[in-house]
Amino acid sequence: MPEVDFSEFQRLDIRIGRVISAERVEGAARLLKLIVDFGEFKRQSVAGLGHIYEPEDFIGREFAFVVNLKPKKIRGVMSECMLLAAVISENDVVPLIPQREVPAGCKVL
Repeated sequence: MPEVDFSEFQRLDIRIGRVISAERVEGAARLLKLIVDFGEFKRQSVAGLGHIYEPEDFIGREFAFVVNLKPKKIRGVMSECMLLAAVISENDVVPLIPQREVPAGCKVL
């Protein structure tokens, strides 16, 4: 695995966000559309976890997101941030959550 300078890692803006709404993306069994509150701003994320989780599993909970990726349209839905998760296998993916509740928008270092 290639190494990266710490300065490259610092370019990522990783924050804790609270999911305020979640729904399935129409016509895509694996995709969920999440609206995420980061305190000072809100973003929309498309996560490929619909085959593992229900939308209700995310609402009101905090997760780690990369918020400064270039937006990308996925199945016609704009994704403006990326949910971080541990991938054990294709059907066993665990979203990263803070150990305790923190303010929305809190930076992850």
